Amino acid sequence: MNKGRKTTFEERIEIAQYTIANQLDYQGFIKKYDVSYQQVYAWVRKYQSGKEEALRDHRGRSKPAEEPDENERLKLRIKELEARNEYLEMENALEKKLAEIRRRNTR
Repeated sequence: MNKGRKTTFEERIEIAQYTIANQLDYQGFIKKYDVSYQQVYAWVRKYQSGKEEALRDHRGRSKPAEEPDENERLKLRIKELEARNEYLEMENALEKKLAEIRRRNTR
């Protein structure tokens, strides 16, 4: 069993096209490009069903397609301000409590 290696999008297209052109000769490309049978077979199936775009690697996090509109940005800003307000209220309450404790200790 061949472990295989990382391939580029262009290599996957070339391998799939060549394999289809050579009457699905998987063994020829396994040796030539040092890739596994399972991988070549999967690429050929994807290429036949969805053409070249199906061979792209879509793993990982992708960036959002569009920027949030004005309404969404305003909602996010409101949430940020509410969180900041809550933090400042807690900080203020802590200061009051600390001042009260200091007053009690000085008597």
